[in-house]
Amino acid sequence: MKFLVDAQLPKSLSIWFKEKGIDSIHTSELPSKNSTTDETINNYSLNEKRIVVSKDADFLQSYKLNGKPYKLLLITTGNITNQKLKEIFEKQIENILLMFEENSCVELTHENIIIHN
Repeated sequence: MKFLVDAQLPKSLSIWFKEKGIDSIHTSELPSKNSTTDETINNYSLNEKRIVVSKDADFLQSYKLNGKPYKLLLITTGNITNQKLKEIFEKQIENILLMFEENSCVELTHENIIIHN
């Protein structure tokens, strides 16, 4: 499984994924860095078969209307500290990975994982 972490999320999340053995890049590592457009992120996701991890609900609209990105993990925790975000991922990462084995669009809240297929 491969992730592409969007600009509104910390690069440390991408680093944390890597520490867990998950292939991950942050938009800051792309040629246009954090100014990379949603369309470019979608295309990169499709070409590389990467799951986009984002807080941007526009990706959910794009997924539902156009089938882009390849897969989506939508984060709907609101504004929280990076530490709290890490705690949520620590608690849910196994479930998230399992959900993506059979699903393409998953939402992560403070307490739940919601499937949007």
